[in-house]
Amino acid sequence: GLAEDDWDSWKNLTDRLGKKLQLVGDDLLVTNTSLLQKAIKNGAGNAILIKPNQIGSLTETIDAVLMAKKANWRTIISHRSGETEDTSIAHIAVGLGAGQIKTGSLSRTDRIAKYNELMRIAELNPNLKLARPFRG
Repeated sequence: GLAEDDWDSWKNLTDRLGKKLQLVGDDLLVTNTSLLQKAIKNGAGNAILIKPNQIGSLTETIDAVLMAKKANWRTIISHRSGETEDTSIAHIAVGLGAGQIKTGSLSRTDRIAKYNELMRIAELNPNLKLARPFRG
């Protein structure tokens, strides 16, 4: 892995593999639009992990997703450790068209609740396109 502040290595890795692999800035970007803007400008990564409860507000979450999408980056809506059974991130992921969600394996009720909510959302609108896999 790369250090969370190793911008040069992130750029190098993106230059070498960014057309083939999804390179997700997690600790590098910490759902921060200023850091995201820097990464986009410098070509450091091609996807961002969005943690709504990390950045602070739903508005800032939306801003980060829109900024990433404008740059043709992938967005992954993510839970954080210590989650509850709240299913808000399922709605955020679908509502913002993220196409990807990170909520862990089907091993605990807090995670299963989110997957169940995604299934309920899909059942309400069978034509809804939920997945947006990375294709280099």
